[in-house]
Amino acid sequence: MNGSEARTDSKHPKVIGDFPGHFLPGVLFFIIALWWIIKNILKHVCEQQKRSSFLLTKEFFIRAEIMEGIVIVGMAIVGITGLYLMLGKRNQLPDKESQLVLVLHWHHLAIYFFFAMLGGTKILCFTIRSLPVSLVKLMLSNALFVDAFIFYNHTYDRALVDTFGHQLLSFAMFLAGLVAFLELFTKNNLILKLLRSSLTMLHGLWFLQVAFVLYPKNRDHAWDLSDHSNVMFLASCFCFYYALTYFIIGINYALITWLVKWRLSKLCTSETQLLKSPEQQEESENEM
Repeated sequence: MNGSEARTDSKHPKVIGDFPGHFLPGVLFFIIALWWIIKNILKHVCEQQKRSSFLLTKEFFIRAEIMEGIVIVGMAIVGITGLYLMLGKRNQLPDKESQLVLVLHWHHLAIYFFFAMLGGTKILCFTIRSLPVSLVKLMLSNALFVDAFIFYNHTYDRALVDTFGHQLLSFAMFLAGLVAFLELFTKNNLILKLLRSSLTMLHGLWFLQVAFVLYPKNRDHAWDLSDHSNVMFLASCFCFYYALTYFIIGINYALITWLVKWRLSKLCTSETQLLKSPEQQEESENEM
């Protein structure tokens, strides 16, 4: 699949794009999804545990939501700035290829713009209490649907494996957007939140896989982008990546549950000692 038998030759079309353009979005989507998993599990565990308000208050989660919105807006601004800086290289390409690169830049700009809208909406909804929080869910589903739609139409004149990789990116984002849309009609449904987070993490992991498939460091051992067996192999990899997201969710759930219970037990022990100390003082005074 990815061995010496799959050498790059004249039969393989030129791959548009670069390694950082796929690797960095993959890392960002993975980090966002991991944060969603930690945040939602932490909320759920704190709601289930008594006296958890001593550890994390409601104001803490509100500030976390605002900070998340700021980070998302910052990521979108960095992406848009990167697109602007990359436009200078377009002049070095032939006219037809230059036009295609410009269209692809508009694709990425649309994605960054909707995620910037998501971050801005999150900041406003958790800063201005009169705004409905469900507006954040609506903008989240919109951003994910736009991402899926863009990547579905991002495969013009691409090789077989290249097209298949981007179609799987679109598939993961479409399912994530569908789950986010269902969240509009529910309240604090942990299963839907974790499902959406797992699909978003799958999107990020697959971005990383596509980066290594399309832009290998060693060109002598590059993937054969026209080999259908590579498509079949990548389909299996996609499923294993999805299984990996649930493994990550399980580890986070176990660690967060243990950590919250441990901190609460420490808190109860310290309070018990504080309550005992006055009683011990009274006993010592009576003995004197």
